[in-house]
Amino acid sequence: MIFKVIMLVVFFAVMIFIGLYCRKNATDVNGFVLGGRSVGPWLTAFAYGTSYFSAVVFVGYAGQFGWKYGIASTWIGLGNAIIGSMLAWVVLGRRTRIMTQHFNSATMPEFFGARFESTSLKIGASIIVFIFLIPYTASLYNGLSRLFGMAFNIDYTICIILMAALTGIYVIAGGYMATAINDFIQGIIMLLGICAVIAAVLNSNGGFMAALNSLAVVEDAAVTGQPGAFASFFGPDPVNLLGVVILTSLGTWGLPQMVQKFYAIKNESAIQKGTVISTFFAVVVSGGCYFLGGFSRLYHADIDIAANGYDSVIPAMLENLSPLLIGMVVILVLSASMSTLSSLVMASSSTLTIDVIKDNIVKKMDEKKQLLWIRILIVIFIAISAVIAIVQYKSALTFIAQLMGVSWGALAGSFLAPFLYSLYWKKVSKVSVWVCFAFGSGFMTLNMLVRDSFPALLQSPINSGAFTMLAGFVIVPAVSAFTKKPGKKLVEEAFASYNEVHEIKRSTALEN
Repeated sequence: MIFKVIMLVVFFAVMIFIGLYCRKNATDVNGFVLGGRSVGPWLTAFAYGTSYFSAVVFVGYAGQFGWKYGIASTWIGLGNAIIGSMLAWVVLGRRTRIMTQHFNSATMPEFFGARFESTSLKIGASIIVFIFLIPYTASLYNGLSRLFGMAFNIDYTICIILMAALTGIYVIAGGYMATAINDFIQGIIMLLGICAVIAAVLNSNGGFMAALNSLAVVEDAAVTGQPGAFASFFGPDPVNLLGVVILTSLGTWGLPQMVQKFYAIKNESAIQKGTVISTFFAVVVSGGCYFLGGFSRLYHADIDIAANGYDSVIPAMLENLSPLLIGMVVILVLSASMSTLSSLVMASSSTLTIDVIKDNIVKKMDEKKQLLWIRILIVIFIAISAVIAIVQYKSALTFIAQLMGVSWGALAGSFLAPFLYSLYWKKVSKVSVWVCFAFGSGFMTLNMLVRDSFPALLQSPINSGAFTMLAGFVIVPAVSAFTKKPGKKLVEEAFASYNEVHEIKRSTALEN
């Protein structure tokens, strides 16, 4: 116990030191929110990866989908690496950096407002971000409850307050640069931790081949009658597995806290290296999490899904590990949660300040006032998310849990297609963006409120989220074909920024 406490104290001390050290980089809005657009490849790639994979993935999704699909759940992690990381960097990275710098936008709603000359569009996007990021933020605490109870036997409320307070300190002090550096350290912990845990779990089951052979004889008539389904290539339910891959992989392309990482890229070298680094990170961390969860059926005697839910799966698998490994797992999950929490509150507070309060509620906001508002809102967002998490834990409110489940689908369903088309196509109309906003957020809200009225396949929030994302790719061009296009001069100047010639076109490479 003393050793585990020392590990925690050292971890927290390093996080706070970095936050205080980075205060010099957070003296204006550009520095606080984007790190001065000068963040290198390693920090950017790790910031992207650690914002992507939180305790929700390690404890919640890995347990749930590993239990449902067996070893085939590893496809989710590989999809996250190829689609959610590698292709996201290739397709979005360079153009996002160039276009957002052209419009001098620091947030996704600000980009929409500038790209379509619409204050109402900027405010509408901000409201969607605010509504659906707050409950998602609260969900980050959920994965910690059982692990902290198992490792330290302390009250979950204390854990939430500690995590919220310490995250708030280093984000408020050092802004994006402190977040990026801490994300790098937390990412290293996640890489080492997941490898150590996988090795320990496989070793406790006789090694990889022995564990796979044991998994092949596990059967569950309620899921499938196919022998060996949980050790098979595509698992017992490939259709729903595909829905999970689409939601968790393609969804990152439309999440404000993920796309914002591309705003801060330093140069062309950072894009090329960042693509490789983030893909490797995703293969190890996400692939490793789902691979680990795939062996959960070997622990069926210790797991009661009906009584304790899917969040009990991973803790049950780790319960008999050595104290050193359990301490490492706790630090791993803390790292995953704090890195994502810092990214979410940064995205929420900067969006609300820059896109809603500035010029709309408070006129003539200078740099100091904007920074003050962002920091105040960081405190408010962290406090709200902590209260929601505590209330949910104490009263077991299902409504909040459902809202957290649809947040990814609502955000990506609203933003993915409009943002991607806006980077590549000149004829996207403002009306098509509004329609996509309404469809994505509205469809997922209805799915939460009247789920039983939906077709069987779309009653799953996962499948509904994947559907809203894919539907956006049809909605935007279809509506744009019959509605007014944005001003020609604005669009031509924006797309001309891709072709500014230095040594080569900026659409091919950013200058140093």
